Amino acid sequence: MLRSNITVFMPSVLTLISIPGLESVQCWIGIPFCAMYLIAMIGNALLLLIIRSERSLHQPMYIFLAMLGATDIVLAASIMPKMLGVFWFHLPDIDFDCCLFQMWLIHTFQGVESGILLAMALDRYVAICYPLRHATIFTTQLVTQRGAIVTLRVAILVAPCLVLIKCRFQFYHTTVISHSYCEHMAIVKLAAENIRVNKIYGLFVAFTVAGFDLTLITLSYIQIFITVFNLPQKGQINTCIAYICVFLQFYLLAFFSFFTHRFGSHILPWIHILFSSFYLLVPPFLNPLIYGIKTDPILISMVKMC
Repeated sequence: MLRSNITVFMPSVLTLISIPGLESVQCWIGIPFCAMYLIAMIGNALLLLIIRSERSLHQPMYIFLAMLGATDIVLAASIMPKMLGVFWFHLPDIDFDCCLFQMWLIHTFQGVESGILLAMALDRYVAICYPLRHATIFTTQLVTQRGAIVTLRVAILVAPCLVLIKCRFQFYHTTVISHSYCEHMAIVKLAAENIRVNKIYGLFVAFTVAGFDLTLITLSYIQIFITVFNLPQKGQINTCIAYICVFLQFYLLAFFSFFTHRFGSHILPWIHILFSSFYLLVPPFLNPLIYGIKTDPILISMVKMC
């Protein structure tokens, strides 16, 4: 308690307190989190292996799935080992620079996942609405370039968040982060200085990335469903439903976490932190399950491999 009441000059170590209010049961909470983490890592690694080894899957749709799987692996690996260390081994301390690096990894690969979901939506839009032009538009070169652009876009936009924290803040109210991982606003709120610029830039990044992607994804799926329901055969509906499930669970949890951090002071902290943790872990956990079940070529290749 003494530690949290002293104004600290440039702390070298921060402390994560896992899920505020649930410290007494965090050992048990770690069990389902660990199970989801293992399934996410194994499932996405298997997805990558199947797409790499099966030559018939070397198409834009499945290359984007491989990118999504790789992103999910990095996202899960950047958060869960430390979180389980806090839950099970009482290792809450994290180096300040390591905390900033974890924050950069988390927000960068969240944005990368959003960009890949947009690329997948545009791929389905062209494949269903303009099938004769799909092969000429979505070439392997375009897919590779899209992946590089998505990664660079977010990495460059998120990097100033590190600079604004590192260069603007010298004094901190506390070194205790009321969170289970290093999140941008959770770190910014520790500062004993004006955080207005950081909050504004955080909003700018969120709406530049997620707002732009969400708008185009929504428009793409509206047009896809209009086209599919006008076709005599509606075989593409199952594939679209799989994509929409991934799209909804990612953005609903993302915006809940985002707005709760800024406007959800009336929400109990443990509810907010629990949902924020699920937000990062549920997409990597569900994506390989959804695509493995709903995408027939992947399911067939998985059966053949087994």
